[in-house]
Amino acid sequence: MNKLHIITPVKDSMETTLRTIASIMDSEITIDFSYTVYNDFSTDANTSILEQKSAELGFNLINLKQITLHPSPNYLQILQNAQHSANFEHAHLMIIESDVMVEKDTIQYMYDSISTLGKAGIIAAITTDIQGKVNYPYVFAKRFLSGSINTRKKLSFCCTLLTQPFLNSYNFDTLNTENTWYNKFLSHKSIELGFENYLLTSTKVVHIQQSMYPWKHIKQTQPMKYYWKKLIEALSNN
Repeated sequence: MNKLHIITPVKDSMETTLRTIASIMDSEITIDFSYTVYNDFSTDANTSILEQKSAELGFNLINLKQITLHPSPNYLQILQNAQHSANFEHAHLMIIESDVMVEKDTIQYMYDSISTLGKAGIIAAITTDIQGKVNYPYVFAKRFLSGSINTRKKLSFCCTLLTQPFLNSYNFDTLNTENTWYNKFLSHKSIELGFENYLLTSTKVVHIQQSMYPWKHIKQTQPMKYYWKKLIEALSNN
């Protein structure tokens, strides 16, 4: 049985971050796992909150300002550090971002799915708003029945598991340092290396930011509608 490393990158946004941490720490997990929060240059006040919660709840906290001078975002360094730790312990890696709330069985379910899916490289949970409506970036999957989808589309890192075989097949130290986010590249790299990527429609997680700011979904999925509405609002306010 493989161990599981769970990580959450954080930059302020304490309201959503604390909800994310609480949902993870409240999960029902039977496997050997570790949980690390990467604090990517949050304010001193928010860093103090994270340090207090780390001591209280027992998760690991890495303050990136203590190990790098590179300004936020440091997603690349987080991915590289997490991969090194996971590979050292022959563990799978799960990324749960700081605006996502998981159900009690989400993490265990995603871990268990590795053994039932063919040569899995990356496995993602579908995201919804607080009413349970599927939202960005997985709107395309609304029409599918509950289960798993073998997909060639890019997977978000909202709540996503990178399997040990994939981690062991591609060195994140070679990722392009000029990029900021890497989910699209790694989704394609997984397939390029012969793995299969899956979206689990049977396990849903709440994407808090998309729930709080529904205009972001419209902007990302229907930009013409978004900017047309902004134009109308601007004209009506003149």
